[in-house]
Amino acid sequence: MSVPSANWSYPTAIKFGAGRISELAEHCRAAGVTRPLLVTDRGLAGLPITARALDILKAGGLGRAIFADVDPNPTEANMEAGLGAYRAGGHDGVIGFGGGSALDLAKMIALMVDQPVPVWDLEDIGDWWTRANPATIAPIIAVPTTAGTGSEVGRAGVLTDSRTHRKVIVFHPRLMPAITICDPELTIGMPPFITAGTGMDALAHCLEAYCSPHYHPMSQGIALEGTRLVFQNLPKVWADPGDLVARGHMMSAAAMGAVAFQKGLGAIHAISHPVGAIYGTHHGTTNAAVMPMVLDFNRPAVEGRLARAAGYLGLAGGFDSFRAAVMELRALLQIPPGLAAMGVEASAVDRLAEAALTDPSCGGNPIELTRENLRELIVACL
Repeated sequence: MSVPSANWSYPTAIKFGAGRISELAEHCRAAGVTRPLLVTDRGLAGLPITARALDILKAGGLGRAIFADVDPNPTEANMEAGLGAYRAGGHDGVIGFGGGSALDLAKMIALMVDQPVPVWDLEDIGDWWTRANPATIAPIIAVPTTAGTGSEVGRAGVLTDSRTHRKVIVFHPRLMPAITICDPELTIGMPPFITAGTGMDALAHCLEAYCSPHYHPMSQGIALEGTRLVFQNLPKVWADPGDLVARGHMMSAAAMGAVAFQKGLGAIHAISHPVGAIYGTHHGTTNAAVMPMVLDFNRPAVEGRLARAAGYLGLAGGFDSFRAAVMELRALLQIPPGLAAMGVEASAVDRLAEAALTDPSCGGNPIELTRENLRELIVACL
């Protein structure tokens, strides 16, 4: 079986298929970018896939510029350093190359090149995005090398405020990448724990979007099929990292999850955001660690819906079979059993509950979240 190849325009132009990184230079030019800055993380900076991307840019006459000072949970200091590199190099666009951290920081650099307001004034609250000057936002090309975050098809980026240890979602419609290259060959070299964590992140996006009480049937349908793709293909890439077909399906599931969560997220993300900001944990792995506890918490509101999902997935037994499938996948991928195993202390429960309560994801949870029930849920997640 060969890897499928297709061009998609929902929600942006997606160039999907094995080997399509070779088209990077031409897609930069199509987006009006002639002097791109490739933004990636430190771990990827020295790898062959990054060298190949830079070689393609140089051969295409677009230079060979890279910025890799990106933390796993990017901060405003990373952004300022990236802006310095962007301005010093006279660049006219960014390429986000990597996982969610690199893609999100690339977006923040593109957004803040010449804005009249601080980045924190563009948080995803109401119409705050209208404070930005859209004319100064640089073009963005997205090249994901993991299959989880979905930032390559999103209009937002996440930045951690290093002063308050709070993850802030920054939104603007122009943060949607102009062109995305989804090449499953780029994901083959991922370490196993990244394959696991990012794959479970995709599942969390699909699951929470599907369970969100908001009305968005298109997103709900996309979330359901994305869930199926994860359950079917994540075990395959775990067992055989070189399975390009399964890698491609996981890249599709990641993008589908990010498209779907226009419908909303919930307690999984509301908890994982402050945990990641305070403890520096991997976002997708944190989502996976708290997933069954959140399923149990939300059961009264989602039992029927997840029973229908179980039927679509070919699972007999309704909600219980869906939860069992999650637990089986977690065990296979060696996900920590809870937050305590990831270094989260019981003394932090109140602080985490307060932070989770203000996270934008709260509004999409099927059961209304309060200070009291969030605290009880986080204790359960330990």
